[in-house]
Amino acid sequence: MSEGKSGATPLEGDGKRILLILGTPKKDSLCHALADAYSHGARDKGHIVRLLKLGELQFDPVLRDGYDQSQPLEADLLEAQRLIHWAEHLVFVYPVWWGGVPALLKGFFDRVFLPGFAFKYQGRAHRWDKLLSGRSADLLVTLDTPSWYFRWIYGAPAHRQMIRTLLGFCGIRTRRLSEFSPVRTSSEEQRQSWLRKAQSLGSRA
Repeated sequence: MSEGKSGATPLEGDGKRILLILGTPKKDSLCHALADAYSHGARDKGHIVRLLKLGELQFDPVLRDGYDQSQPLEADLLEAQRLIHWAEHLVFVYPVWWGGVPALLKGFFDRVFLPGFAFKYQGRAHRWDKLLSGRSADLLVTLDTPSWYFRWIYGAPAHRQMIRTLLGFCGIRTRRLSEFSPVRTSSEEQRQSWLRKAQSLGSRA
């Protein structure tokens, strides 16, 4: 996939194709507001933004038999795969719960980033093809834990999982990771500044 290519169709325009994935099951949260702000910033610069709210999709997040047997994809997951192929840039907005990504987001990866779609092993050797190469990603992450504590005491497990063992494994290069924390003790003024930051990030997509 060429990084210089942009615009899905002449009708959509020449902006970058961005898929924004909201990875929380909650119906309303700071993550929703951050996603909206990022989207506004990107659209103001002429980019084309599509949105997937995982909490509204209809799918089983449990990979029942691993990859030993095929598990038919629901219609919403087939559409998600189509949008991932369409996108040049992916934006994941999600909270950190218990040091990791929400179960819904992890289940989305389990069901959608399948062999033959996201990666392909090369025989029995410990080598594989990264089938989603050429795409970039931004991560907007909310935490109740202070950023320094999450990094230096816990080792930032959610960040390493997303950047290295999920996106990186499939060839998606994480361009920026932005933390918004601690949410639980934040003031209205702090949250408003976070929304302005998210909009700025979208304008620089």
